[in-house]
Amino acid sequence: MPIVRGEQKFIFVGGKGGVGKTVLASAIGLNLAEQGYKTLIASFNPVHSLSSVFEQNLSGGSIVEVKGVSNLYAVEVEIEDVVARYKERITKLIRDFLKWAEIPIDPKGFIEIATTNPAFQEAASFDKMMDLILNESERFDRIVFDTAAVANAIRLIGLSKIYGLWLQRVIKSRQEALSLRAQLSFRKDKALEEMKSDPVLIELLELYKRYTSVKSVLTDPSKTSFIFVTIPTMLSISVVRRFMDMVKAYEIPSGGVVVNMLIPKEEADRDATGFLKSKFEEQERNMEYIRKLFGNQLLGYIPLYPEDIVGIDRLKRLIRDLEAR
Repeated sequence: MPIVRGEQKFIFVGGKGGVGKTVLASAIGLNLAEQGYKTLIASFNPVHSLSSVFEQNLSGGSIVEVKGVSNLYAVEVEIEDVVARYKERITKLIRDFLKWAEIPIDPKGFIEIATTNPAFQEAASFDKMMDLILNESERFDRIVFDTAAVANAIRLIGLSKIYGLWLQRVIKSRQEALSLRAQLSFRKDKALEEMKSDPVLIELLELYKRYTSVKSVLTDPSKTSFIFVTIPTMLSISVVRRFMDMVKAYEIPSGGVVVNMLIPKEEADRDATGFLKSKFEEQERNMEYIRKLFGNQLLGYIPLYPEDIVGIDRLKRLIRDLEAR
């Protein structure tokens, strides 16, 4: 049975760095495409690997058709370009605000503070994620998100809640300021008209509309699923356990856990050095803990292969091995 049967439109794949998120996201995307769904794989990883996995150039930030597969497309989101465009939007908002308030100061300082805070890149990435969810939903049947390391992924998706609270407060403050200005104006009719056409308020309301649309998607288990990838080591297991709790707190539906890089028993038995046998015994202890910890949330297992999973044929092999377990 495939781990994703096509019910959810948006699939997020996350996990600790180095556990095989990109490979699994690519395999899920390929599997969905082979089921007949027009599928987009979107990489939000700062260090992209989709091009390597599919053995073709997918860089540049544009949606590209994956060669050799019908219905499959991919995009490696260039974070620097996304941040630059988001900075332009925020810069315009600040300039419009200062112009409206008739504050005769250089806006560069405000712009620098607003666009260099630690969360700015994540806010820009979330904005791009909203674009894909809202603008590509009609074009594609399914969208698979290859996220960054799970900590970044959780913060990114967690913005779906924080972002909305922030927008509500900013919009309320803006409306109160406009209302006060209208009350103090000699031309109340003109001031009220200006309120309706205020560019800052219009932009904020548009952002909030986008946010509420995306939040309804992210918190709907019939539309969205977050799949975690782990390897059978205690560090990776503990990371997944902690961040599954965080996903739940943000009301994001959890789709379950896939365990990657399992040493096959027959390989451990054949190893004359005893190294693989020792690692296999450790793996078995950790797998017992995994089964106890995740229970029916376990979706499947992927063996440790002697070669990198690159190319369509090896991805198909992974899908077969995963479905067989």
